[in-house]
Amino acid sequence: MSLLWIENVTENRDAFAAKVNSIAVKLGIDPNWLMQVMHSESGLNHRIVNPMGGATGLIQFMPDTAKALGTTTDTLKAMSNVDQLDYVYKYFAPYTGKIKSFIDLYMVTFMPAFVGASPDTIIQTAQLPASVIANYNPGFDENKDGKLTMAEVEEVMLKKIPDAYRASFKKKVQL
Repeated sequence: MSLLWIENVTENRDAFAAKVNSIAVKLGIDPNWLMQVMHSESGLNHRIVNPMGGATGLIQFMPDTAKALGTTTDTLKAMSNVDQLDYVYKYFAPYTGKIKSFIDLYMVTFMPAFVGASPDTIIQTAQLPASVIANYNPGFDENKDGKLTMAEVEEVMLKKIPDAYRASFKKKVQL
């Protein structure tokens, strides 16, 4: 089976695939998990910018996140897709060993504080009540109850994965 969504990579496809595989080995994860996160966040368009907040690139780096990684969103946007993967790795690297499932990897991108949380955990913080998070992410609140649980987010994310790949997204990493 080929790398998930690789046909959506329009530049440097072979080099991109090789680097995704290399990053996945370093992180101890399935490379298709990383491809799905990038596909979900950016459609694998490394130059895309979200007009609401300026999130940029493969995993939608926020300006403050880019700064914390030693770069800027403008610099990230100007990079090749292969070069931007260095920052994707740099972002995920601190979570090496903590990413035990696809949903853990996705949560590193979406709300890192919830990596490893149980399925019934309601996603909320002291600064962001559950209703605000659900309001800004209505695609995850399928039951329209004004709150998101880890199980809801995982269920929605798994629906986006082609059937041929879905089984590997339900597995946990054995560390």
